[in-house]
Amino acid sequence: MAKTCLLLVSLGLLSFFRAAFCCPNDQKQALLKFKSAFLENTAVNSSSSDGFFSYGLEDWNSTSDCCSWDRVICDSRPNSRAVIALYLDSLQSREPVVVSSSVLAPLFGIKSLMMLILSSNHIQGQIAGEGIANLGNLVHLDLMQNNFTGSIPPQVFHLRHLQYLDLSGNLLTGVLKPEVGYLQKLRILKLDDNFIGGNIPMEIGNLTKIQELSLRNNHFSGGIPLSVLNLKGLQVLDLRENQFSQHIPTMIGRLSNLSTLALSKNKLTSVIPSSIQNMTKLETLKLDNNMLTGEIPSWLFNMKALKNLFLGKNALKWNNNAKIVPRCMLSGLSLQSCGLLGPIPEWISSQRSLDYLDLSNNKLEGIFPQWLAEMELGTVILSDNNLTGSLPPSLFHSRSLSLLDLSRNRFSGELPENMGNATAIMILILAENSFSGKIPSSITNIYRLLLLDLSKNRLSGTIPVFDPTSFLAYVDLSLNDFSGEVPITFSQETRILALRGNNFTGSLARNLTNFYMLEHLDLHDNRITGELPNFISELSTLRSLNLRNNSLQGSVPSSISNLSNLQILDLSHNNFTGSIPAEVGNLVGMIETPSIFSSISFIFTFSIEYTDLIVNWKRSVQGLSSSASIDIYSWLDLSKNHLSGEIPSSLGKLRGLKMLNISYNGLKGKIPATLGNLESLESIDLSHNTFSGPIPQSFTKLQQLTTLDVSNNHLKGKIPVGGQMDTMDDPTYYANNSGLCGFQIQLNCPDNKPPQAVEPVNESSESWFAWEAMWIGFPFGFIVSASVIFLTGFCTSRCLNNSIASS
Repeated sequence: MAKTCLLLVSLGLLSFFRAAFCCPNDQKQALLKFKSAFLENTAVNSSSSDGFFSYGLEDWNSTSDCCSWDRVICDSRPNSRAVIALYLDSLQSREPVVVSSSVLAPLFGIKSLMMLILSSNHIQGQIAGEGIANLGNLVHLDLMQNNFTGSIPPQVFHLRHLQYLDLSGNLLTGVLKPEVGYLQKLRILKLDDNFIGGNIPMEIGNLTKIQELSLRNNHFSGGIPLSVLNLKGLQVLDLRENQFSQHIPTMIGRLSNLSTLALSKNKLTSVIPSSIQNMTKLETLKLDNNMLTGEIPSWLFNMKALKNLFLGKNALKWNNNAKIVPRCMLSGLSLQSCGLLGPIPEWISSQRSLDYLDLSNNKLEGIFPQWLAEMELGTVILSDNNLTGSLPPSLFHSRSLSLLDLSRNRFSGELPENMGNATAIMILILAENSFSGKIPSSITNIYRLLLLDLSKNRLSGTIPVFDPTSFLAYVDLSLNDFSGEVPITFSQETRILALRGNNFTGSLARNLTNFYMLEHLDLHDNRITGELPNFISELSTLRSLNLRNNSLQGSVPSSISNLSNLQILDLSHNNFTGSIPAEVGNLVGMIETPSIFSSISFIFTFSIEYTDLIVNWKRSVQGLSSSASIDIYSWLDLSKNHLSGEIPSSLGKLRGLKMLNISYNGLKGKIPATLGNLESLESIDLSHNTFSGPIPQSFTKLQQLTTLDVSNNHLKGKIPVGGQMDTMDDPTYYANNSGLCGFQIQLNCPDNKPPQAVEPVNESSESWFAWEAMWIGFPFGFIVSASVIFLTGFCTSRCLNNSIASS
């Protein structure tokens, strides 16, 4: 009997200890429900035939203790094994898919949670405020790098124990509410890379324990509130890339613990406050891209702790007479557009730790100094100056150099034969100089080269053979004197290939199709002959094709309609014959207004300005602003060929077209009324053909129209009245059409003339294409400021560890 009792007691104690040392069953079930919901959601949304799996949830099952699971931390106290931390970041493997925020519901029942990390999971939807409110013990909340929408729920601001809050990298909108001041224990607040706007509330000054406040890349506006000066423990203040205006608070130097003050890319005015020199711990000062004025104070170089100083692109002025003897040792220096004169300042040679140097857009003169070539910098940007001479070969002895931009200077001579010794270079931009001779064959040794721009020089000869497995994504050799057949000896991963304005001859080679990721091909202004081959249609990623001003002949192949991403097609100034294929009207990329961005911009974290996008409308050449990039323009130009036949009415399906030019051909028949469906059209040139009949009344629907040319045809009847047609009143638009009348040409129509019939719009009939004289000039301009990263398509096993200092 005693043994039986002892056994029962032992079993009871075992059950007790099992319960005491295992996580609560309700929390275990909540975690299992989360796993099930997450996997089910990703499986539904995944396009992979291999199914979907999540890293770190493999051992989550009903037969084991959840305290032993990966990514789960339980309380270590013997009388409580409650779940207190969940590390659920980056759960997705293979190609990530969007996950609904509803999968998080089970987690909100685990009220013992102190730490919840859900970053990088592609979760979309609003943050559940009521669910968050249940987690009253949270100390650390990380939801960064997801797709959360809506405003920050007010319940977040009532988590009184919260010390760490990171909501960066989402799609959050609204404003930062005054309730943020309730988070009295907060030490880290990160809201970067969202769409939050309005003013920073004065209540931000209540966060007296905060050490890092980062609101970068949002829509905040107004001034920097003076209450920020209450945050005496603040170490990092990052307000870059917003719309802050007014002046930097005069007494910002009271924040004596700051190590980073980053206010770049705002609209801040006035001078650099002198109180900043009181920040004895300041290591990074980024004030570039604002509207600051006055002289750059020399005391900045007396701040011993300073390592990064970025002042470029303001209205600041450098005192060229000041004697600078730095007491700091800089790692990064940007004095872009600061009025530097004369030789590159020699005091820079004392900065032995310097890795990033940007002195672009100044008035520097003289040669590239030998001491600078030997400094082993990672980034050198000296573009837009008046530097002369040849490049010192010692510059390419560097094993550190990763970005070199010397564009738009007056350098000359041949490129150093040892260029290929600088094997760390990722970005090489030497455009718009006077370099001559051949490209050194050693350049192909730079295996990690991503971007090569040697355009607008005097280089000649043939192009070296690059490794087809290299990383080279952007190649611009335009406006040189290269000759031979069109080179196709680049990386298979080339996205942009710009070879315009050279002396390339011969026909297009089939090996072009090896560029399976090619987006932009520009070969205009060469001497290319032969026909436009059908295999061009195999370049499925192509978004722009410019073959303008060559000697191509034959017909335009109907297979070109297979280029579903094509937004820009320029075949003008060639010898094409035959009719315009009706299938051209099926070009999907021209049917809708472009809204996607080129993948080339994701190779680099610095932004690419399309400053060389040029519109050649008739005899007027004008540059489009950088915001009017290839991503929002779509055009078709078949002008100055020998095309015949009628315009296919299916052209009216191409509603995304901005510009259309089919002038100087042998086209005839009536102008289709379907052209009135081209609602985005800004310019249309149908001149110098043999079109007959009236101008369609449907042209009054072209609300974006700014230029119209139907001159030198056989048109007749009344010019349509209404809409933008009332502004098309330049008589030269209608010249040499003896049968036209209307107020636009100050010629009254006969009173007895019957009203002009409106032709029916038949969108289902055949489709074709044409347009005006436009061309895109490469290279694109750059704001070079950041680290180099890779696109999807670059194998992760080949990712580069080297990085370029961010500005």
